Amino acid sequence: MKKLALIGCGGIGAYHLEHFMRFTDLSLAGFCDVTVERAEGFVKKAGQGRAFSDYVEMYDKVKPDLVFICVPPACHGNIEFETIKRGIPFFVEKPIALDLDLAGEMAAQVEKHKIIAASGFQCRYDNINDAAKKYIAAGKVLTVQASRVGGIPEVPWWRNKFTSGGQLVEQTIHQMDMLRYLLGTEPDTVYSVAGRGWISQKECPGYYTDDLSTTLITFKNGVTATMMTGCYAKNGVCWESKMIFGARDSRMDYVLCGSVTVYTQGAKTAAKKGKSASVIKGDGVRDKDSEEHVEVTKSEVDFGLLCDRTFVDAAISGNAGKIRSPYGDAYKSVAFTLACNRSMETGLPVKVVY
Repeated sequence: MKKLALIGCGGIGAYHLEHFMRFTDLSLAGFCDVTVERAEGFVKKAGQGRAFSDYVEMYDKVKPDLVFICVPPACHGNIEFETIKRGIPFFVEKPIALDLDLAGEMAAQVEKHKIIAASGFQCRYDNINDAAKKYIAAGKVLTVQASRVGGIPEVPWWRNKFTSGGQLVEQTIHQMDMLRYLLGTEPDTVYSVAGRGWISQKECPGYYTDDLSTTLITFKNGVTATMMTGCYAKNGVCWESKMIFGARDSRMDYVLCGSVTVYTQGAKTAAKKGKSASVIKGDGVRDKDSEEHVEVTKSEVDFGLLCDRTFVDAAISGNAGKIRSPYGDAYKSVAFTLACNRSMETGLPVKVVY
């Protein structure tokens, strides 16, 4: 039975622990957190293992066969280098780093030492992606309109862009990653603008990050996209978070971890009084309720569980072929979002360079 260790006993660590407790071929040997009481809480919940506040000590005493690293974005680096040095397969939560040079060096070391490593882009394991890829492969997607809007997570480190990277890097990276994954191409240039001032210190003490940002993306295959993201929302009615893939004769609505809806065979062009409509040709309009063909695919799998199980199987077998977000690829999604941050800082378009 392989020994698993977990570093970082916060919310995302608890998410993974729920999965580990369903795996019967693992020994949950060690839990580490800078606040040892939290690690002790994980030991109690798991009913096994030992608690540590020092990951090096845990490595020395537990000698794990695989590790999950679930620490805040600004805490990456030393943990990974020590893990790589010991040759331990590891799974790390996104983003893998907030510094592009650091991320690149870690990715290079993973490749050099042939370490099995993956990152937490769980959305790649959703069953809706088959329908989405089928649509993209069959048609000619010209553009994508994407958004993610929510509130402010409760953890203090998230409220400061210096320690979280901002919403685009820490949360919306899931959508940015899925753009790369679904379109099957890489971003070329990004131009991002950010807005602040709607969320006050009185409302959210310690808040020093963007309330929202909008990014124009050009991909190497000619597709253009916009991504709007914000954490200003007080409730769920302010904005619909999804990605709309547009072709000349159809469109696909992609709701992350929710559903894929494909609209094809354009509808009638006559406007109806009292109906909402949109232009399709010249000054002609179509009734949104008269779509002729709609295909809906809903998320029906526990994609987070699948993601964790896939990595565990890879670490046990030594075969990483089924991992959908290997560490080197996760580095590219981080580089993508960090380029957006650089554009916000400079006010200029930025080339995405790996």
